[in-house]
Amino acid sequence: MPNHSESRTKRVFLNNIDSYSSKYIAQFLSSCVVGESLNDGEDKHELSSEATRFQIVGTVANKEAIKLRFASDEYWSLSREERLQCLMQCDVIVYNITEHTDLIDEATWAISALHSEIEHFGSPKMFILLSTIMTWAMTKPADPDEPDIPLTEDDYKRRRPHPNFKEHTSTEKLVLKLGKTKKSKLATYVVTSGLQYGMGENIFHFFFKTAWLGELSSVPVFGPGTNVIPTIHIHDLARVVQNIIDRKPKTHYFIAVDDSKNTFEDIVKTIASTLGSGKTENIPKEDAYDTKETDLLYLSVNLRTESVFLKDRLNVHWECDSGIADNILQVVEEYKQTRQLLPIKICLLGPPAVGKSSVAVKLCRYYKLHHIDVNETVIEKVRQLEELLEGNEKTSENEEMLIDAEAQLKTLKNNMLLNDGQLDDRHVMHIIREKLNSKPCRNQGFVLDGYPKTYTQAKELFHDENFEVEDTRSTIPQYSKVLVPDFVVSLDATDEFLKERVRSLPQNVAEEMHYTQDEFTASLAKFRETLAEDESVLDYFDYLEIHPEHIDCENVDTVEKIIKTVGRPKNYGLSPEEMEEERKRKEDERHLQLKQEEVEKELRQRLENDKMTALLEEWNRNMAEVKKQEHELLETRSVPMRHYLMKYVMPTVIRGLMDCCKVKPDDPVDFLAEYLFRNNSDD
Repeated sequence: MPNHSESRTKRVFLNNIDSYSSKYIAQFLSSCVVGESLNDGEDKHELSSEATRFQIVGTVANKEAIKLRFASDEYWSLSREERLQCLMQCDVIVYNITEHTDLIDEATWAISALHSEIEHFGSPKMFILLSTIMTWAMTKPADPDEPDIPLTEDDYKRRRPHPNFKEHTSTEKLVLKLGKTKKSKLATYVVTSGLQYGMGENIFHFFFKTAWLGELSSVPVFGPGTNVIPTIHIHDLARVVQNIIDRKPKTHYFIAVDDSKNTFEDIVKTIASTLGSGKTENIPKEDAYDTKETDLLYLSVNLRTESVFLKDRLNVHWECDSGIADNILQVVEEYKQTRQLLPIKICLLGPPAVGKSSVAVKLCRYYKLHHIDVNETVIEKVRQLEELLEGNEKTSENEEMLIDAEAQLKTLKNNMLLNDGQLDDRHVMHIIREKLNSKPCRNQGFVLDGYPKTYTQAKELFHDENFEVEDTRSTIPQYSKVLVPDFVVSLDATDEFLKERVRSLPQNVAEEMHYTQDEFTASLAKFRETLAEDESVLDYFDYLEIHPEHIDCENVDTVEKIIKTVGRPKNYGLSPEEMEEERKRKEDERHLQLKQEEVEKELRQRLENDKMTALLEEWNRNMAEVKKQEHELLETRSVPMRHYLMKYVMPTVIRGLMDCCKVKPDDPVDFLAEYLFRNNSDD
């Protein structure tokens, strides 16, 4: 049991806590009690109730992302002064350079800056560098005659990095060197990590996604795939960090890998068989277009390593010590839960012509589900058996499989001959159940279209084979949680509405769908009769407390209402990396659009100004021409008037002015006016 000083709050800094590796290490540490790993798992409950957990702070790359719940403080775009101040406030500094090479300079600066401030530490600090096994990538076996003997920490001085990871090696050496100065003040550690997996995946994500989606016929293996890849579950790497913080070991360099010796091909085959068809294909590395160059380097590493110091000097309670292949079921479950890749299983029921198939197609497109139509599924099964028999020659390995396929195909065809081209319920049940159990349906989910039709069919279709004997005392039928739908939707409409819909169909379509008047009337009557039985298919789901959603197709948008009931899609979305790339792409597009809009705006303004200038010039020219024409017109019109004035008026005015000058009246104007009036009258 640790003492009080050991169980005080420890403030732990991690860089890039919104990236895969740092995120899950930080999240794990945030749930751990300080000093818990010293306890060997005993009295854990007592320790947890008395001690405190690690306080996590760190930097983030994406400022806009939702705040991480496990982090007390998040920092973005810090200056070096601000970053150093942040580091000085922490007890433990963990720098992770396993994912991004651009963080090496930052890690080198961080340890150097802390070392320069060592005299100003208020309390001892610990610096842990998380590096990569690629710093050992070119290391040769100690004994060339025994290449299977694993490399350990004892081979530290012989290690040789991959040429692209020499800077990682230099940073490791610097961290260890600066930690030797004043160990009581600043203790430094280097943890060289294998390829990390678990919790949604990172470097192995491509293979999980490819197997999950099933869009390729086989999952690719880049190169021969015989190389041994050192790996470690991300939580086990977090446990190593936790142990170092709690124990302050005298050893300062650790290799963090699990006990597996899986080859690249082993790992991919295990993923493919668990999530998909199990088929893999070796392709040249040059054809790995969707994989980053750095990831290819990691996946090409060929090392046999062993974590001797971890086992001897720490107390790591391993989660996946035997590796990814042996723990694939747990890893796949983490993958599904972390990325919310949860199947959506829908059963659509209803009378003929109510629109089940068209609704099913739309739901499958929206949710990316698999459409299970009875007739199409039967045809698909027959076709698969025929292709299997045609495309394979009998060998000792596949003889039994081909014999079984041939017998199954013969049985189906004979049964169809006896039933006018239709299969009886027993065979249909087997085929539909097989389809529900297929990897695609179990991974993504399905929309079961118009089946089962009766209580008995539902009971047999969804029966859990693990229960050999039905418990007759229970009112709830035994059922398989894997097969039974999560949502049951009962579509309905009035008989008249359905008949009118059928009458509107073209004759050839109605005949193809068996919706001629007599056939449809009989089918509709049979559906109503079956639904009115004492125990109907809807009653079966009610017993399981999967209560059907009843929808009147005459009055609502059926698909919209179902989507509202089911909720958001839970199929494969974008990975965090892809989301970040998509965000950057959209941001670049937005900037480009704004720039184009600005250029277009300037161009429009320039054109508008040029147009206004041209219009103004034209206006001025027109105005000048108008003024000129007006002047000429006035000049022309004024000639007769001038002649008249000069002949008849001006002589009288001149004589009047001359008399005015002689008389010199008191009011010259009045005198002149009277003179003109008098002389005008005389004229």
